[in-house]
Amino acid sequence: MSLLTISKSKLRARLLAILREVEESGQELIVTDNGRPVLRIVPIKQKATVEEVFGRYFGQVIYHEDINTPTVDEWDDPA
Repeated sequence: MSLLTISKSKLRARLLAILREVEESGQELIVTDNGRPVLRIVPIKQKATVEEVFGRYFGQVIYHEDINTPTVDEWDDPA
């Protein structure tokens, strides 16, 4: 992923279009003033939902017993 940079003057002239571009690409943008980096514009990344992360696995897991039943080791008295 290459780093995007733009001068303050160019950003000012095309602010809305550039902000849309950053939002769509997900890439951060470095704003420069006289060639020196002064600002970083970073899009906010939305967290993925459970369905987005695990959706393709729904209905594919096989349980051979109740997964909420404690194991024998959890109930043994350590004394």
